[in-house]
Amino acid sequence: MSRPPPAPARRGAVGSDAANVGNLAKDSDDPEGNGTTGAGGDATGLLALNQTARTDPPDPTADVAAADVTEPRRARVGRPIARSLRGVTRLIARGGRRFAATWRRSMQFRIGLTTIVVTGLVVLLVGLFLVDQISTGVLRAKRTAAVAQASAGLDPARSQFAGVAPGDLTGIRQAVDQLTADLTATGNNAGLFSIAVRSPDASVDRELADGPTIPEDLRAVVKRGVLAVEYAPVTLTGQTRPSPGLIVGAPVITRAGSFELYYLFPLSAEQNTINLVQQTVVVAGLALVALVGAISLLMTRQVVRPVRVAAQTAERLAAGDLAQRMQVVGEDDIALLGESFNDMATSLQQQIQRLEQLSRLQQRFTSDVSHELRTPLTTVRMAAELLHSNRATFQPELARAAELLTNELDRFENLLADLLEISRYDAGAARLEAERVDLRGIVARAVTAGSALANQHGIEIRLIRTAHPVWVEVDARRVERILRNLLGNAIDHAEGHPIEVQIGSDEHAVAVSVRDQGVGLRPGEAGLVFNRFWRGDPSRSRLTGGTGLGLAISLEDARLHGGWLQAWGERGQGANFRLTLPVLAGGNLEHSPLPLNPTEVAP
Repeated sequence: MSRPPPAPARRGAVGSDAANVGNLAKDSDDPEGNGTTGAGGDATGLLALNQTARTDPPDPTADVAAADVTEPRRARVGRPIARSLRGVTRLIARGGRRFAATWRRSMQFRIGLTTIVVTGLVVLLVGLFLVDQISTGVLRAKRTAAVAQASAGLDPARSQFAGVAPGDLTGIRQAVDQLTADLTATGNNAGLFSIAVRSPDASVDRELADGPTIPEDLRAVVKRGVLAVEYAPVTLTGQTRPSPGLIVGAPVITRAGSFELYYLFPLSAEQNTINLVQQTVVVAGLALVALVGAISLLMTRQVVRPVRVAAQTAERLAAGDLAQRMQVVGEDDIALLGESFNDMATSLQQQIQRLEQLSRLQQRFTSDVSHELRTPLTTVRMAAELLHSNRATFQPELARAAELLTNELDRFENLLADLLEISRYDAGAARLEAERVDLRGIVARAVTAGSALANQHGIEIRLIRTAHPVWVEVDARRVERILRNLLGNAIDHAEGHPIEVQIGSDEHAVAVSVRDQGVGLRPGEAGLVFNRFWRGDPSRSRLTGGTGLGLAISLEDARLHGGWLQAWGERGQGANFRLTLPVLAGGNLEHSPLPLNPTEVAP
């Protein structure tokens, strides 16, 4: 296979050294000295001068071997490759995810990596600049010395050819040999070199052509009477392979004829110098990047570590360990941060302790009042029952008063019972007595208990049953109380419309929703309905005679089970209350089998 024709070389005494360096990288592949050049200007191309690109000849047996491979065989070979590619892709994706997670979570990693990348870019740019400047300076100095050496050899060459007759090939050969010996024996500043003499005369040139090969494009310039310089591979005496070099050619006009005097300078020493500079820059750059990265990580650690300690201390404080404090060392900004953090923690501890003390006093007051009211309430209850049992003998006004007294005493007892229950929750004394039961039975009992009052007001309660049992570990008494409170609240606000009770379940959670079509809730009221004694419309009367604590107690019962009690409502479209409980006592909830918004679809 033939090579493409060589591109014309850049030449002349006033050429760019940076451009000619690229020519060297290309010319090193041409042992015949054809002067193939490139347009690159990077001095680092000098490294590629001794690397020859070769194309192996085609294997004549390849087609035959390929023809013997059947399609199933190719498929069997392709499957392991595909699996390997998928494995590599998964490893890359996993590494990318880990990198992204570390980048998001670690400020020290972000700062360190950013510092290393920025420092690496700066070192790379500075290193390229330094290598380019040093390489250009080395080559420029070599070129200047080579041109001076060639110029100094012109006069000895003219003198040597002055006594040779035109056409005397023997005399010309002797003059060339003597000139070569004289010029190579003299000291110079350009380093080692060899001499080659050529002539425009074909017969003379054939006599002198046994020396080093000179690029034809360079000869064409010298023949025009111009001193020319070209970077091209040169082969010195004793060498078997060409090395990167610099060729300086100058015309010599004498009585014996026109001659071309060429100085061939090898650039091996310059290449070694540039290689050493590049290696030094690379090693120093890597060491500098590593050092700067280590320094940035160390400095960042001094800032990040106190922040991490503060975060860990804050987590312990949030978990209830109010005695946690940061260790303060020194008097710098970080120490000031630690002192401020400790002062804040101390203030929070004092405030929380005062609030806890007030809460305990309030809880104790509520519990004491509730218990103290039990005794007079029992006495009043006995007297009220006596009056109520004999109301038939009273005048109508007195009989009505006896009935009102009994009804209000019932409401007062319910209020006391709810206050005692709330006080137990506030004191943390409530305990869950879970057992495995069928949730359908609990819901049925609650619906039956609420149906009597609903029927009195013309309200229908519709129970959407499930065909299969819904087993769950709960405290049946507390769950039934939640459902009764939800049904009582729905009856109070149903405005005569039906109430729907629905049961939903899956392998992790169960849910019961109570939906009414009454007045609904205003925006923001869904989060207030569970507050103690909260009423959406104070002017409305409770049909069930509730105490205002039912939903608050229901919320505490749901939390005791590790469940959710949530509300949804829109004005004029009714409300929906959803109770969600884990199937197993102590389980964690992640979703609910029933939608909170009735217009949505359950997950």
